[in-house]
Amino acid sequence: MEQEKTTHFGYREVPTEDKDKHVAGVFHSVAGKYDLMNDLMSMGVHRLWKRFTIHTSGIRRGAKILDIAGGTGDLALKFSKLVGGTGQVVLADINASMLNVGRDRLTDEGVIGNINYVQANAECLPFPDNSFDCITIAFGLRNVTDKDAALRSMYRVLKPGGRLLVLEFSKPSEWLAPLYDTYSFKLLPKIGKVFSNDEDSYRYLAESIRMHPDQETMKQMMVDAGFERCDFHNMTAGIVALHSGYKF
Repeated sequence: MEQEKTTHFGYREVPTEDKDKHVAGVFHSVAGKYDLMNDLMSMGVHRLWKRFTIHTSGIRRGAKILDIAGGTGDLALKFSKLVGGTGQVVLADINASMLNVGRDRLTDEGVIGNINYVQANAECLPFPDNSFDCITIAFGLRNVTDKDAALRSMYRVLKPGGRLLVLEFSKPSEWLAPLYDTYSFKLLPKIGKVFSNDEDSYRYLAESIRMHPDQETMKQMMVDAGFERCDFHNMTAGIVALHSGYKF
């Protein structure tokens, strides 16, 4: 009998085909308070990490951007202003609840002309080859079941000369690791319980961070997917890293 394929969901092993369902449950649960919890969890620093990502992108008017796992629209909102009326931003997310929150938020902000919303799986993006000048994915890749397939899919839809930016939690410096572990596994789930009555989802988020590849492994995964000039920039002592790669 063929052995059932499994993957990790936080620290648990689950059937590979079931991971998307488990992840969807987490984000359906946290969608309504996602922005509040990001501010609480990072003490607002996530805004600086995203600002650096946008600055690094070098996006100009007329560009076509894909923001994968775009959630509540932090990056898409900024990109829509940068690309202007001649550009286009696609906010994509596999989770309908997160996508709806993002659409409502950006509509309230008056962003209606140059942005589209697509429910999509990063592993099999529903776009033609060579479609986008820049692709971003912020705090989403660690939740993808097959990260290698997702990176190959991103490479396919990126235009030659285009750039991928992956903003994700990573491996912090050794001196910070014990304190970071205490915060992640002791305090973070309690914050989730107090502010969203959902301790389990925030425990999963902490576990998913630990299971994500470290900086050098992530860089090699991008190289293996075809990207060139791959590099990363650590922020906040390596708690977060911004990986970059080009398609030529």
